[in-house]
Amino acid sequence: MKETPLSNCERDFLLKAIQEKKRLDGRQTYDYRKLKIMFGTDFGCCFVELGKTRVMAQVSCELVAPKENRPNEGIMFFNIELSPMASPAFEQGRQSELSVKLNRQLERCLRNSKCIDLESLCVVSGEKVWQIRVDVHMLNHDGNLMDAASIAAIASLCHFRRPDVGIQGDEVTVYSPNERDPIPLSIYHMPISVSFAFFQQGTYLLVDPCEREERVMDGLLMIAMNKHREICSIQSSGGIMLLKEQVMRCSKIASVKVSEITKLIMKALENDKTARKAGGKCGFAESMPQERITALKKDETAVEMTDVTERANDIVLNAEVLPQTQSLLVPLPGMGQVGKDLPNSWGIEEYDQDEEEAFNSDEDKQTTMEVGEKQKAHEDVVEISDSEEDEVVILQPEAMDKAHKKTSSSSHLKEPAASKKRHRK
Repeated sequence: MKETPLSNCERDFLLKAIQEKKRLDGRQTYDYRKLKIMFGTDFGCCFVELGKTRVMAQVSCELVAPKENRPNEGIMFFNIELSPMASPAFEQGRQSELSVKLNRQLERCLRNSKCIDLESLCVVSGEKVWQIRVDVHMLNHDGNLMDAASIAAIASLCHFRRPDVGIQGDEVTVYSPNERDPIPLSIYHMPISVSFAFFQQGTYLLVDPCEREERVMDGLLMIAMNKHREICSIQSSGGIMLLKEQVMRCSKIASVKVSEITKLIMKALENDKTARKAGGKCGFAESMPQERITALKKDETAVEMTDVTERANDIVLNAEVLPQTQSLLVPLPGMGQVGKDLPNSWGIEEYDQDEEEAFNSDEDKQTTMEVGEKQKAHEDVVEISDSEEDEVVILQPEAMDKAHKKTSSSSHLKEPAASKKRHRK
């Protein structure tokens, strides 16, 4: 998958910002991004974060036959893997031009600089030597992969411990870490790569370019140097012509950055060593914040809740009594008050005193009439009780008239029926 190209607006914006000595992440021209170095639980595992660029390096070893031209020296092998997890532009199982370039630069930086004593890796001359393999995995690509890879590789080599061996005649015995303590590698110096990006044919210079800055740069200069100010390797790409003064200026900047990074690596190694001796937590897995999603986990409150009741009672007892106000409504300034000399601003007509008295007298008459009607209706109510049944039926006068009519009509109907029976007899 091809990477998405930058638009003309983005390119012009980046170049204009670089001309004004401004960067997207707020850094200065010669500033590095935040560097974080962590080590794994096993020896030789290193995790490096350079801004958003993340790299993991793992060192392993095995006994192999030495090279014919160098029977007394061990073998070092470097492998850089650009997985699609780091960037969609990287393809799985296929070496790209960038991976080959980074691999060669890492070999030139670490192996050709002879930072490791390869003769100490010899077990039996001409027969058995240690082969040290450094696998560098790119976890996230946000620019300047070479610097992050070189820091991760040299830090993992310093952290690595190879198993001890014993020779009895022709037999070579490899002891486990439980039987004998593993042995660290013999490292002379720590070469670290520093990258410089040039813009507009070398007019502008940036240290530690990010991924967007790498897209618009015209050339790249990588200088590998140790803290003793010894240049281990130097490589220029992009086809731009650099002056001698520019290269010397970059080398001076690189010496300062390399000394700072070397101190950071040594401090990380010492912290890991003390943590392992004390038996505490070690490795980048333990140093990462544990953001677990659990239903039973609750955040502890910073408020003291032990004496809440006592404090509440004290507050209630010691509280001042508020003065009683004459009215609940407090007039605002400029607002008209009803019933005062001020004009009524609410638009409601005021009642005169006579009108209020007449209205009250009408209400009293109406209430007395309603009470009289209720009492009269109560007097007209007739109660009818049946001797055979316990139920009592309450009827209104109208209902009584209707019931009397029904009973009289039913009695008239029964009389002719009785007379007819008499005539038949």
